[in-house]
Amino acid sequence: MTSIITGDIINSRASDPKIWIDILKSELKKYGEEPQHWEIYRGDSFQFEVNPKNALKAAILLKAGIKQFKTIDVRLAIGIGEKTYTAKSITESNGNAFIYSGECFENLKKTTLAIKSKDSIFDKQINIMIELALLTMDNWTPVASSFFKAAIENPNSNQSELAKMLNREQSDISKGLKRAGYDEIYKLIQFYEAQF
Repeated sequence: MTSIITGDIINSRASDPKIWIDILKSELKKYGEEPQHWEIYRGDSFQFEVNPKNALKAAILLKAGIKQFKTIDVRLAIGIGEKTYTAKSITESNGNAFIYSGECFENLKKTTLAIKSKDSIFDKQINIMIELALLTMDNWTPVASSFFKAAIENPNSNQSELAKMLNREQSDISKGLKRAGYDEIYKLIQFYEAQF
């Protein structure tokens, strides 16, 4: 079993790609080699493969990376299933994980993140939780998203250590993480991971 995440940059034309392409690439590089494990195509669309247990965290981290730029956001569709054909390039590989990811992406109308698997009951429940989390995540400011990303990537660091890392006051970190909905979104990630 694997998970395939299909995404694109929202409002990419309103922002110089030179600004966000490096962040996008550095996030995708965490999940393997290009083009076998991830690929950017059509300028602002991309696809990458990640272990199903880590898929939601990977998607949220990518969103936090992109939301550090004020004018853009990202749409992400997670497909969980099998990979039945492995090509040199991820966009040519196949299996129901790819089909679910593509179908899920086509159905992203009012939401920016969703999951599709063969378990429709799980999908329905987790997608309601994700939609609630998106009420906060879709409104992250660049500062809130950078605080959130640092906290998720450094789970053993306390707020004082995060403050040093980000060159901020500890009180800024505390307020910023609260505004970013860190505790609640972290609980969502933990709940999701416990299903695998």
